[in-house]
Amino acid sequence: MHTKVFQLLVDNTTGVLSRIAGLFSRRGYNIESITAGTTADPKYTRITIVASGDDDILEQIEKQVRKLTDVRDIRELEPDRSVYRELAMIKVEADATQRVQIGSLVDMFRAKVIDVTDESLMIEITGNVPKVDAFINLLKGYNILEIARTGIAGLARGKDGVVYLP
Repeated sequence: MHTKVFQLLVDNTTGVLSRIAGLFSRRGYNIESITAGTTADPKYTRITIVASGDDDILEQIEKQVRKLTDVRDIRELEPDRSVYRELAMIKVEADATQRVQIGSLVDMFRAKVIDVTDESLMIEITGNVPKVDAFINLLKGYNILEIARTGIAGLARGKDGVVYLP
């Protein structure tokens, strides 16, 4: 099993994300994460999909997605030629003494405390997946109440991979 990150540029139309996810569902392909948002041109949406499978399945995914009418461009974001980031929000139960300890971890990982109540902290961390995973693993010594992760967003490095659509 391998993992690939695909970047799609699609028309920003109603149901486009549903049609893409439906293709994966109908074919039994696995989506590990999917993120979507409008581009600098609001006519288009950039979708980043992390998919896993053997080489044949990953090649088939690319071919099937390319056939969808809303898809203007699809490319693999290769790890050594791209930048990936993920956002995670983590709510941790914390009393006054635990806040100091957790604060040290937050500082070490350049994360941010974004909400504080008498009984909990909410932390925001952005980075590559191994960084986010490592931070969450260190917090496992505390009572993690909730986690929300965005999935990977990514772009190719430099100007060479930029796609200009009419």
